[in-house]
Amino acid sequence: QTFLNSSTCPEIHGHLHAKEQSRKSWKKFYFVLRRSGLYFSNKGTSKEPRHLQFIADFSDSDVYTVLSAKKLHGAPTDYGFCVKSSKCGSARDLKLLCADDEQTRTCWITAMRLLKYGMQLYQNFIQPYQKQKASPMRSISENSLVAMDFSGQKSRVIENPSEVLSVAVAEGLAWRQRKSCHRLSGHGSPSTSQSAVSNLLHLTQPWFHSKLSRDEAQRLITQHGLIDVFLLRDSQSNPKTFVLSLCHMQKIRHFQILPVDDEGQSFYSLDDDHTRFTDLIQLVEFYQLNRGVLPCKLKHHCAQITL
Repeated sequence: QTFLNSSTCPEIHGHLHAKEQSRKSWKKFYFVLRRSGLYFSNKGTSKEPRHLQFIADFSDSDVYTVLSAKKLHGAPTDYGFCVKSSKCGSARDLKLLCADDEQTRTCWITAMRLLKYGMQLYQNFIQPYQKQKASPMRSISENSLVAMDFSGQKSRVIENPSEVLSVAVAEGLAWRQRKSCHRLSGHGSPSTSQSAVSNLLHLTQPWFHSKLSRDEAQRLITQHGLIDVFLLRDSQSNPKTFVLSLCHMQKIRHFQILPVDDEGQSFYSLDDDHTRFTDLIQLVEFYQLNRGVLPCKLKHHCAQITL
């Protein structure tokens, strides 16, 4: 239900039995399933990055139910399952796990499969409804449907087909700025210009931290766990710029976001003006879908908490 509402998998954590490599013995560990893969803690229930050991990345692995886990593999219970890599050459390479009860095993297997196939399942689920909306039964002629422009004092019919898309984009941007202006009423007067509102859009976002130093950013990212997290902040060295602080492969890097002025219009760029964005929200949304010059796509943001 959480996945269908947000298209993201919740973090699953709890104790599981794991078969030790090249041994017949089993040991109980605290496991954590995140978007970046499956981990176990080598120090109790700690989720600190230095205590998390990587187990599997489900981009190239599958999960299977294990039958007769007690008899065949000497598991503590019969509720076994395993993670098998596509590069797995023999049964020795299987990562064998075991839960204490059937409900726990079902929870883990379902979460892992959602992590791997959830988006495709979701697309398959909504596809029939999209087709119904795309071709509904109408009692009127399709020719009676026309494009309208409501941006002026009087509405008008758009007769030029090439103008339809540009008007739609302009109306969408205007609506977004009006909505943001309402949310930002505490930051400025109702008469704030559109460019000023656009420059303040990022203040309402959970990934933006206004006055945060480089050291404080690194400390905050470390508190969230060094697993593909990011935040945006004001640059301390240059007040007119911003910084994207990103952690990937347990290494924190900082990327400067520079303002670009083109004939009086302001943009933001992360790659020396090769790609431009009108505001920081557009920039973040783009790099959530495209890696670009970054080492990875933006995945998990750091919430604003007191250091």
